[in-house]
Amino acid sequence: MAVLKLLLVRHGQSVGNGEGRMEGVSSTGLTPLGARQSLRLGRHLAAADWYPTHIYCSPLRRATATLAWLLRGLADPACPEPLAELPDGAPAPGPTVAIGGRTVAVTLRDDLKEYDAGIFTGLTWAEARDRHPDLCEQLETSLDWQPIPGAETLEQGQARARAAVNHLLDRHGNGDRVLVISHHWMLQQMIAGLLGCDRAWGLPMANSARFEFWLDRDRWPQTGPNRLNTELWQIKRFNDCDHWLKSEA
Repeated sequence: MAVLKLLLVRHGQSVGNGEGRMEGVSSTGLTPLGARQSLRLGRHLAAADWYPTHIYCSPLRRATATLAWLLRGLADPACPEPLAELPDGAPAPGPTVAIGGRTVAVTLRDDLKEYDAGIFTGLTWAEARDRHPDLCEQLETSLDWQPIPGAETLEQGQARARAAVNHLLDRHGNGDRVLVISHHWMLQQMIAGLLGCDRAWGLPMANSARFEFWLDRDRWPQTGPNRLNTELWQIKRFNDCDHWLKSEA
C-alpha cells in the first residue's frame, strides 16, 4: 500500500552549537562535523533508495547548509568529506533540484525556523547570565515557564509548528516522500502535533537525527476505529543517527 512518508531531520552541527550558543532565529554555518553528518545522511538515503519527491527547509543558514551537503551525498556518494574549517555561510538551495532522475521542488518556510529566543538569541548561557542575571536566576531556580523579553510565547511557537504540520498534510498524499529540515525545539513541537499530543515532550535530539513517519493520508481525517489501527500510522525511525554512528564505529 502506498503511504505518505514524512522524514523530519534536525540540521547538522552548527558553529553556534559547538560554542553552546542559543542560536534561535540567528544562525551560523556548519562545522566540518556538521557538514560530514549531513553528507553521510545523504549517502545513507541514496543507499536506501530514499529519494524525496518534495523538500521543505528552514531558511536559517545551518539548515540550508545541511540541505546542501545532504543533497551532495544523495547525488554523489563518492563526494569527498570536508575535514577543514568551512567558509562562513552556504548558498540557499534553488527552487528546484535534480534528484534521482526527477526535478524536486525545494521550499524554504519561515514556520520551520527555530524558536525565537528573544534577548537570549546568539548568547551562551554564561553571556546571558552576565547580561541578564536576575532573569537567569529565575530560570535556574524554577521549572515554571518564565517569559523572556522579545521571545515567542510557547503558544506562538506551537502554533507555527502545527501550521507547518497542517501544511504538509494538506499539500501531500500517499506516494509522496517529503523531506523536512528544521531545528530541535521546532521538531519537538511538530512531532507532538503529528502524534496528536496536547503537550510537547522534551526529546534529546542529536544533530542530523531523523524521524520518519508513514501514514495513510487518505484515511487521516477519518474518525472511528481506524485511528487505532497501527497498520495505518507507523513510526519507522525515531531519533535515528545510524548514518553517523555506524560510520564512526
